[in-house]
Amino acid sequence: MAIFRKPTLKIGGRKKRDIPQGLFQKCPGCDDVVHEIELTENKRVCPRCDYHFPQSAQEKIQDLLDPGTFMEMDANLQSLDTLRFEGMATYKDRLKKYQETTGLMDAVISGHGKLEGMRVAVAVMDFTFLGGTMGSVVGERITRVIEFATRERIPIIIISASGGARMYEGMLSLMQMAKTSGALARHADAKLPYISVLTNPTTAGVMASYASLGDVILAEPKSMIGFAGPRVIKETTHQDLPKGFQTAEFLKEHGLIDQIVDRRRLRPQIAQFLQFFAPAA
Repeated sequence: MAIFRKPTLKIGGRKKRDIPQGLFQKCPGCDDVVHEIELTENKRVCPRCDYHFPQSAQEKIQDLLDPGTFMEMDANLQSLDTLRFEGMATYKDRLKKYQETTGLMDAVISGHGKLEGMRVAVAVMDFTFLGGTMGSVVGERITRVIEFATRERIPIIIISASGGARMYEGMLSLMQMAKTSGALARHADAKLPYISVLTNPTTAGVMASYASLGDVILAEPKSMIGFAGPRVIKETTHQDLPKGFQTAEFLKEHGLIDQIVDRRRLRPQIAQFLQFFAPAA
């Protein structure tokens, strides 16, 4: 039996400090920890290694256009479950879930505004809504904003981030590739500029349609850009693929992309192109 009893240490009133969730982000590029405020002020680009974190469609619009000039179009368009898609969760359930979590009606925001005083039409995709997939509403909103730009004789800017066509809508989704491309053809016939911006990732049906049709095609650094995945391509062609063949840098080297632009320089770079193609009146 112990002669002395081990004293109990009491820390009066002290509690473990709670660190708010989301206050710091670990950078996938350099493994450094970045404060959320610093990241926001730097347009969600790592100040250490320049890794580009994902941005919401609202953030992209805010960074691109003059403050207070953006006017959204067709905000109330909603996707319908025409095919009555069933699975572990219905298409209706998935749409409702993503509308609640993202605050968006679908995977694109479209409208018009001003960029350094120049009128422009814009469509900006958001990957957080069902992987930025292109369904009938995405295609319709993009087509309508292109047609608006053609009528108003102003440039169109589309910022893409997408996993491709939306399987829940079947052929109705694939039809949007032709519809958006047709609208861009009429825009080109009117001798009006279209600037396409590719962000990480831009793939499949979106890349195979409007994303690759720009008069000028820009991309953010190290973005994944392509049609099918590497495994599918390798199994189809039975050939070894070049290293990094689906990166923005590889595609620029081979002529598909005109310029790789750091997000922090995107606004002045696009303004420079617009001043060349469509000087302000």
